Amino acid sequence: MSRPPNILLLAVDSLRRDHMSGYGYPKLTTPHLDRFARDAALFEGHVSAHIPTTPAYGTLLTGRDAFGTQVVALRHQGPLTPDVKTLAEILRGHGYDTTCVGFTGNPSARGFDRYLDFGQTWGGWNQRPLRKAEELNKVFLPELDRLHAAGKPWMVMLRHMDPHAPYLPPPPYDALFFGGDPCAPGKTTMDPVKAFKPFRDFHLSWSPPGITDADFLTAQYDGELAYLDACVQVILARLAALGAMDDTIVVLTGDHGETLYEHECWFDHHGMYEPTLVVPLVIRFPAMLPAGKRIPGVHRHQDVVPTLLELAGLEGGVPCDGRSLLPLVAGKDAGLPSEFYITECTWMRKHGWRTPEWKLIVALEPDFHFKPEVELYNLKNDPGELRDVAQQRPEIVEAMRKKMDDWIARRERETGKTNPMLTQGDWHGVKGLGPFKTSQQAYDTLYIGDADTARRLQEGEKKK
Repeated sequence: MSRPPNILLLAVDSLRRDHMSGYGYPKLTTPHLDRFARDAALFEGHVSAHIPTTPAYGTLLTGRDAFGTQVVALRHQGPLTPDVKTLAEILRGHGYDTTCVGFTGNPSARGFDRYLDFGQTWGGWNQRPLRKAEELNKVFLPELDRLHAAGKPWMVMLRHMDPHAPYLPPPPYDALFFGGDPCAPGKTTMDPVKAFKPFRDFHLSWSPPGITDADFLTAQYDGELAYLDACVQVILARLAALGAMDDTIVVLTGDHGETLYEHECWFDHHGMYEPTLVVPLVIRFPAMLPAGKRIPGVHRHQDVVPTLLELAGLEGGVPCDGRSLLPLVAGKDAGLPSEFYITECTWMRKHGWRTPEWKLIVALEPDFHFKPEVELYNLKNDPGELRDVAQQRPEIVEAMRKKMDDWIARRERETGKTNPMLTQGDWHGVKGLGPFKTSQQAYDTLYIGDADTARRLQEGEKKK
C-alpha cells in the first residue's frame, strides 16, 4: 500500500476573499497565491457559516456544524465536545504525524501531536512593523524539514495571523497600495471610526497619530495580504525543494473574512454580512484535482474534512455533517444544501438563514451597533447588503424564520442537544452579566482599549 499524502492546511485569520487578486480584486494583492491557484482547484462559493475564529476552526477541523461541535462563541466555555473527532485525531489513527502552529490553547485545536507558537502578532503603532508571517516561517520551516526527514505522512495546520488586525505590515508592503497622507486635512472618513467607543482606542493604537483617511487602513489590510502572499511563497518553495509538493494536499482557506469600512463593523470580523462569511478555498493535489479549474457552487467549512479524507484515500467511518466536494469538482451534484444556518457570537450574538437569494439575520440579544432585531437582505439585487428590507417584506421574514426554526428543531432532535447559541452563558467575556438588556448596555460594556487588550479578549490565548 502506498503512503498516503501529506496535508498542509494554510488557515489564514481574517482572509477576505474579494480582496485577493486571484478572486478578481483589481489590486495585485496575492500574485504568488494566484500562481499557486493556477495549479490548483479554486472554489468560488466557500462560506464560513459559524463566526468567528473558534467556531469556524471547530467546524473546519471536524467536518461538523455548530450542533456537532457545540462551539459557537469566540470565548468558548469549556473544551471541544468529546463527541467529535478532529482531523488531527482521525489522521493520527492512520499513522500521521501532526503539528499545529499558532493555535495553542484553543479548544478547537484539540488532538495534534505537537503545538508550536511563533513570535509577536499583536502590537501598536510604536511596535510597527509586525512580521507575523515571517515569525511563523521561522518556526515552521525547521518543523517541515523534521517532518519530511521522519518519513511518515504528516498533517500541519498553520494559523496565519496576517491579515488579522492590527494591520502593520513591514516595508515595502505598507506603501504598496497607499501613496498619500493618512492624516490629510479635510478627510473625514475616520470620524465614524473614532466615534465608535467600543473599538475607537484599539484602532487608534495602531494607526498613524492624527489619522483622518480610512482608506489608509484598508490599504494596510491589502498590504498585509501582499506580505502574507510573499511569506507563503517561501513555504511553497521549501515544499517544492524537498520534492514533496506533489505528494502534499495543500489547502488555503480562512477562518472568516473581514469587514473593513462596511456595515459599521469597523476593521473587524463580527457581523454575518458577506465580507465576513465568504472566504477563499483553494486546494492543490495534482493526482486528483484539475489544475486551474474554478469550481462554482456554494459549500461550507464542514465540507473540507470529508474532501480531504477522500483525497487522501481515508474516507469512510468518520461522522461528518459536510460532504466531499469532489463530485462538485467533477461537475456532478454533490448533494450540498443551497441554504443553511449561520451564526455569530463575537461582539454580538445573532443567528440567521442564508439562501442563494436572501439572508435573514436575527439578534438573540441587543447589539452594540443599535441595529434592528431582524434584518433581511436580497443578495441578488443588493449584494452589498445596503438595504434592509425586513419591514417591507414581512412574508419573506416569516418564511425564512420558519425554515431556520424547523432546521434548528431537527438538529436538536438529531443531536439530543439544545441549540448552542442558547447555551453560551457569558459569551461576551463579562462574568455574571448575562445577556445584554439593551443596545446601550452592550455599547457601554464592550470595549477594546489597545492591542494587548484585544489579544486577551479576542483570543483568550497566552500572551505572545
